[in-house]
Amino acid sequence: MAAAGAEAAAVAAEEEKRLPEGDPESGGDSEDEGDSDSSGDGEDEEKENEAEIQRLEEQLSINAFDYNCHLDLIKLLRQEGELVKLRRARQKMSELFPLTEEIWLDWLKDEIKMAAESSEREKVYELFERAVKDYICPEIWLEYAQYSIGGIGQEGGMEKVRSVFERALTAVGLHVTKGAALWEAYREFENAILETAQPAPGSVPSPEQQQMLCSQLERIHTLFRRQLGIPLLDMEASYAEYEEWSEDPIPETVIKSYKKALQQLEKCKPYEEALLGAETPKLAEYQAYIDFEMKAGDPARIQLIYERALAENCLVPDLWARYNQYLDRQLRVKELVLSAHDRAVRNCPWTVGLWIRYLLAMERHRVDHSTISEMFEKALNAGFIQATDYVEIWQAYLDYLRRRVDFTQDSSKELEELRSAFARAVEYLKQEVEERFSESGDPSCTIMQNWARVEARLCNNMQKARELWDNIMTKGNAKYANMWLEYYNLERAHGDTQHCRKALHRAVQCTSDYPEHVCEVLLTLERIEGTLEDWDAAVQKTENRLARVNEQRAKAAEKEAALAKQEEEKAEQRKQARAEKKASKKAKKARTGDKRKADDADEGEWGQEEEQPSKRHKGEGDGVLLEEDMEVETGLFGRSGPEKPDCPANQKEKASTSRKDIPKVLHDSSKDKVTVFVSNLSYNMSDPEVKLKELFESCGEVAGIRPVFSNKGTFRGYCYVEFQEEESALQALGLDRKVVEGRPMFVSPCVDKNKNPDFKVFRYSTTLEKHKLFISGLPFSCTKEELEDVCKAHGNVKDIRLVTNRAGKPKGLAYVEYENEAQASQAVLKMDGLTVKEHVIKVAISNPPLRKLPDRPEAGRASPFAVPRQVYGARGKGRTQLSMMPRALQRQGHPVAKAENGMVQNSPATSSEPLEEPKKMSNADFAKMLLKK
Repeated sequence: MAAAGAEAAAVAAEEEKRLPEGDPESGGDSEDEGDSDSSGDGEDEEKENEAEIQRLEEQLSINAFDYNCHLDLIKLLRQEGELVKLRRARQKMSELFPLTEEIWLDWLKDEIKMAAESSEREKVYELFERAVKDYICPEIWLEYAQYSIGGIGQEGGMEKVRSVFERALTAVGLHVTKGAALWEAYREFENAILETAQPAPGSVPSPEQQQMLCSQLERIHTLFRRQLGIPLLDMEASYAEYEEWSEDPIPETVIKSYKKALQQLEKCKPYEEALLGAETPKLAEYQAYIDFEMKAGDPARIQLIYERALAENCLVPDLWARYNQYLDRQLRVKELVLSAHDRAVRNCPWTVGLWIRYLLAMERHRVDHSTISEMFEKALNAGFIQATDYVEIWQAYLDYLRRRVDFTQDSSKELEELRSAFARAVEYLKQEVEERFSESGDPSCTIMQNWARVEARLCNNMQKARELWDNIMTKGNAKYANMWLEYYNLERAHGDTQHCRKALHRAVQCTSDYPEHVCEVLLTLERIEGTLEDWDAAVQKTENRLARVNEQRAKAAEKEAALAKQEEEKAEQRKQARAEKKASKKAKKARTGDKRKADDADEGEWGQEEEQPSKRHKGEGDGVLLEEDMEVETGLFGRSGPEKPDCPANQKEKASTSRKDIPKVLHDSSKDKVTVFVSNLSYNMSDPEVKLKELFESCGEVAGIRPVFSNKGTFRGYCYVEFQEEESALQALGLDRKVVEGRPMFVSPCVDKNKNPDFKVFRYSTTLEKHKLFISGLPFSCTKEELEDVCKAHGNVKDIRLVTNRAGKPKGLAYVEYENEAQASQAVLKMDGLTVKEHVIKVAISNPPLRKLPDRPEAGRASPFAVPRQVYGARGKGRTQLSMMPRALQRQGHPVAKAENGMVQNSPATSSEPLEEPKKMSNADFAKMLLKK
């Protein structure tokens, strides 16, 4: 109440500020010159608030379903003391949404302050009645009861108060943690009545007074006994209070009921404690509590726990659906069921399933047809997020209209309404839905199919059914065998043989998916009912059609085989290109060494290198290097290789030279589980081991980091990070896409692609996410903070991801995740087509298309001489498509006598067998071959 008084004082102060100058109540001009500055600031703030109020009202006139805009407008109007506008704003919001407990309490307190006359009190009572219907809130019921006590002096005031208390106990008296407050308030009220009924000291009560005293005492006894039979927190204190208050011993039946309630309370305590310790929205804890109460089977307690859960999870459609299903199947109380369905669609209007259940419930409880039709129109304007949702709601409404028709009559008002509704549904999907979603949501024309079935089976109007099916086939369905067979079955059941034959002949001609099945059905029909001429015509037609189909399939198979062969040839070409690339690098290194060496001492060095184990190719044993190119990996525990004395021109050459001399470290596949592969790093990163160790130490203890360097000693932009624990490696995957030196760093599990060729890592969902938006058309200069400022006006933004390329440059795309589906759907309606920095953006619910993986043809049939069109891998085009290998090395696979640079020794013999991979050569072999003149 103190807070309410402070709010009233603030409102009064605002009203005083708004009085015009010279008003007698304002006290004339200010006596202090310093007050003029504060007055000017107040006027500026008032003007800003008025402008903001006008902006919010205009925004709501465009989109009345903006929940946050309603809240902001109500807050500003309450601050400004605009009580008339405030009442109107609250009224509009309550018509669209159920209001929360806090909004209702603020509204009720404001109205209570202004309610002086009895007529105004009645309006407050009506407001309370609306408030208790939105959610079951103990605080609102308690406020309602206390307010009704203020009208006890009016006619029927006592009965009014007791009626409110009884309804409150029915609604929330079973609330384990908050129900006791209502019981105590009710007892205090009855105790106060008992005190006023006591006779004056020293006087003898009359028989009427004595009877009233006994009656009042019995009321209080009854309240105590009812409360002690319900599991509520702090029951022991209530029992002790009853013992102290009652002059007579507590009856045995009450004690037994009290002990039973205590036992039940002990069972409920774990669930209440879980709710107390959980963070909002506590959905999992509430679901466990609901399951517990469902097993117990008390309808009142089940209803209460559902209501408690919904008060904190009002935007969870599945929870509303489960609650409504329970009410529909178990309680079946009309007022209770319809109220719950109405609240469900007001909280989650974008969920078509809730609207369908509401229409069914209204029909089940025999609500007026006009009311159901009005509710259906509201559903069409609810703003569903998928085209198929509109098909479902139309189908539910058409089912309802069909059940109203008496088909024994040739014509009726209901039948005409059904036909007009079918026609309107088809037109609505074609115009409204297709314009918004670029699809009707009903590609197989299920609504038109149902219309045709109704006309054929129930109205005996086969002509209309044929017209509808002809329309269905013209919408791209003529190539599907199941559509033709559906029409054939309808003709078979309600038409004649002539139209059946005609339909099957058209089906044989048009079907492309399963023509054999359609041909078989046609032959079966003619075998049973056809003449010889009909049979001959059917056989000839089916044979011709199947011959054309087989010819088309053969061509398609040849084309597919040719494509597969091309893929094999491309794979062979890529393999050959990799071999040439390796040889080219070795040859280049050999030429570089020749320029640096001036005497025959270099032959000794080549000899030393020849003694080192050569690098193994993929698939040769367990010690396999994962990188296909000539790359050098540093040791796990630093660069411990011996340094050769050199005289580089600068420090960079010195570092590169030192890296070239580091011994190779073979990849240990047994440590893949504790290792992550890091790529897309900057080539210019200096000392990557130190920088990456600082970055990954936050995930756990790092056992070692192996950056990959080229033969020149330059960093290749990727490395392996090994941890001590597997959990650390899993945690390190969370650093994927983290920006490091201006580039998004890729972090993925360490997987051998030879053993797992189809392994892909994609951390984001590729399915429909109704709480996430996909935004395109953004300016490249748009930052995450700027986009968040635009999006947070429509709900609570959980995450924003700007899509970038491998270099970290933006692509003008983004994903925005909201807390729930409601906020996301509102954001789509308001942001789609919005202009951001002179760019018109497109906004839609995130629903990525399915990723199509290329077929992998069988290996082994490729021709080594074919030159197909280049196909790039999963990471796109390489940095160069030129072969850097000398021509002499390119011809090593063919038997030639001499190359440009001299004789080529050990050339393979001519053979009719497929060309084999060239013999592996060490660096020394390449040097001797290339330097020989």
